[in-house]
Amino acid sequence: MELLIKNLSTTAIYICQLLALFVISIGLLKGLIIFLRTALSLSSSAQTFQQSRLQMGYSFSLGLNFLIGGSILRTTITPNWEDIGRLAAIIVIRTVLNYLLLKTIQTSIPGNDSSESTQT
Repeated sequence: MELLIKNLSTTAIYICQLLALFVISIGLLKGLIIFLRTALSLSSSAQTFQQSRLQMGYSFSLGLNFLIGGSILRTTITPNWEDIGRLAAIIVIRTVLNYLLLKTIQTSIPGNDSSESTQT
């Protein structure tokens, strides 16, 4: 039974890592396509550049969440204090990156100015 759980956990970890790789890769490709389409049409605009960044930002955020899930699963297999400390550091770093990324995305969306709502 323990071996079955360990194998299922290992499989779930690999699936999380593959999903993160897939999501980030697709986001990069979509962002690149948006950027190249504008660059080749010679009508570069800040709005299109922003769309490209937003597309990549969403995929990075989702990919980071998959990686955090995989890290948590990895620690459940062989928990010792060193692994738990490493997991805590990884989660803090990835969560801070994700928070900053989402904050940038929120301020980049047209019509979503958080400074106006805090001043009234």
